[in-house]
Amino acid sequence: MADEHKHEESLPKLDPAVEVVERGSLMDKVSEKIHHKGGSSSSSDDESEKKPSSPSSMKSKVYRLFGRERPVHKVLGGGKPADIFMWKNKKMSGGVLGGATVAWVLFELMEYHLLTLLCHVMIVTLAALFLWSNATMFIRKSPPKIPEVHIPEDPLLQLASGLRIEINRGFSSLHEIASGRDLKKFLSALFGLWILSILGGCCSFLTLAYIALVLLFTVPLVYDKYEDKVDSYGEKAMAELKKQYAVLDAKVLRKIPRGPSKDKKKD
Repeated sequence: MADEHKHEESLPKLDPAVEVVERGSLMDKVSEKIHHKGGSSSSSDDESEKKPSSPSSMKSKVYRLFGRERPVHKVLGGGKPADIFMWKNKKMSGGVLGGATVAWVLFELMEYHLLTLLCHVMIVTLAALFLWSNATMFIRKSPPKIPEVHIPEDPLLQLASGLRIEINRGFSSLHEIASGRDLKKFLSALFGLWILSILGGCCSFLTLAYIALVLLFTVPLVYDKYEDKVDSYGEKAMAELKKQYAVLDAKVLRKIPRGPSKDKKKD
């Protein structure tokens, strides 16, 4: 016991200030190590983010029919017309399609003439409003409030401007086809006009317009629903068409003389 007591007395007693300094330096070293680990992990994360993804990780570009890069809603122009064709507003879409069906039945199946129909509708409407307005004097009720109809100017100007742009675009396409510089467009135009002539001989213009409207209300909706399947079949069909066109071009089209190109005209 005496030896242990002597050994404890022989140990040097530390000053409290020195002990606090040593503890502070120890805590600083620990915090520096933690900060260094955190900084290295964040820098490694930043470097991993900056590294470009390998080509194997990137998804291959999906084939879209006719090279489409936008959704079907945007292809149709967006806005209210696209909402109607895509059945976003079912009441509006049903009303438009139903009205077109009624008009087609009246003019095509029942062979009603447009001028006759307009006159009959106006006769019935004016007669009903006239009798109602005079009948209110005897039954002591308020006369009907007939709204005043005004055609706004801005929508008509926008419609006229849009039609003008599309007509000019069509004229420029026809001019380019007629100039003989693009044989592919020329053959496509001839094929399309030939198909239209066959359809025009089978049915009237009103029936064609009604069929086109029904297709606008059905084809985009079905395509948007089964987009991947249709695109896969379309890719196979386009590959086969390109093969057949390459054979036709090698055997027939290259032997046909073409008009002067734009570069030769500039020279």
